[in-house]
Amino acid sequence: MPPAPTRHRRSTSDPRSWPTWYKAFTVTTVSLGATVVSLFSTLYTSGIPGLQADFHVSKLVALLGLTTYLFGMAAGSLIVAPMSESLGRRPLYIACMAAFLVLGLPSALAESITTIIATRFFGGFFGSTMMSNSPATVNDIVSDKHRALALGFWSIGPANGPVYGPLIGGFVYQYMGWRWTNWIVLIVGGVVFVLLASVKETYAPVLLRRRATEKSRITGDDRWWTRYDHGQGFWPLLKINLYRPLKMMCTEPICMFWNTYIGIVYATLYLCFVAYPIAFQQERGWAPGIGGLAFLGIGCGTLIPIAAEPLLRRIVNLHQKDPATGNVKPEARVSVVCIGAVLLAVGQLWFAWTCRPGTHWIVPILAGVPYGAGNACTFIYANNYMAQSYGV
Repeated sequence: MPPAPTRHRRSTSDPRSWPTWYKAFTVTTVSLGATVVSLFSTLYTSGIPGLQADFHVSKLVALLGLTTYLFGMAAGSLIVAPMSESLGRRPLYIACMAAFLVLGLPSALAESITTIIATRFFGGFFGSTMMSNSPATVNDIVSDKHRALALGFWSIGPANGPVYGPLIGGFVYQYMGWRWTNWIVLIVGGVVFVLLASVKETYAPVLLRRRATEKSRITGDDRWWTRYDHGQGFWPLLKINLYRPLKMMCTEPICMFWNTYIGIVYATLYLCFVAYPIAFQQERGWAPGIGGLAFLGIGCGTLIPIAAEPLLRRIVNLHQKDPATGNVKPEARVSVVCIGAVLLAVGQLWFAWTCRPGTHWIVPILAGVPYGAGNACTFIYANNYMAQSYGV
């Protein structure tokens, strides 16, 4: 039987052997893709007053556009994102980003709130691929040693994407109207789509399957296979890859815990997009554009763990090393998540105690700094822990 093709460290087809500049380009591109998807989730909230006025609906009904978008992202992460393990990262990025952009058109041209609510669900469904799979792309191309740093740079966009929404959306809605909150995403997303089309495939099993297929074509011997195939064809493998996330979510204690915890962290983040307009626009009378600037505190806080990555790496490396590998165990990353948990609580309590109009506006804005830092610690190092715990 012919040998199974394997990934060699010096192979030019191995993504971890790519030049540093191309790795940086790849990380930047998938980060931009995830940023556009997360940006679209909260950019919508800035135009809610305009939606209420044009379609004569309550704020509760208008907010359903945000709710269905997040539900779509959750569903897509379980159904669409796992297909990358059979089809590859690149084809899925291109197809899903194209669908995401096409579904943005009805939202921009909508004549009813129903159209917006429905199309945003499917937009989130397909857009979730960028959020779910782009950290995996980063993991594909960097070593364990540099993963935290690479994920830190990748997260500058996605972690701040929800914050960019109100920052940009407030001025866009104030001067251009709510429909332009959709057009802005479509314009930026179109540029990202072109960049994604220029990114190479990074997923090792798919690359090895292509090599095996090419070997079979050249030699005329169809017995070439890879260690990831398990002797099965495309459709059985696709079925396994679609079933695996659901199984892990329901049976793996690690996945159950992190799904719950990160879900709570994200829930509090999106509650900020409801609470901040009340605290700064409704209570203090700020205009939508200026009101969006209140999120600068969270945005600045998010950058702190990224800038402090060398220090956080030292904290991680203080843990006992695994004698078998010489590296610290994956659980060492959780120590940074614990630091983030404290910062999250401090930021939320700080904001809750100081958000009333009687307190100077800078005080509740500064509360976003520890909260943003805690959010980034959770986002980066929980992903890092999961990536190191579950290999390819």
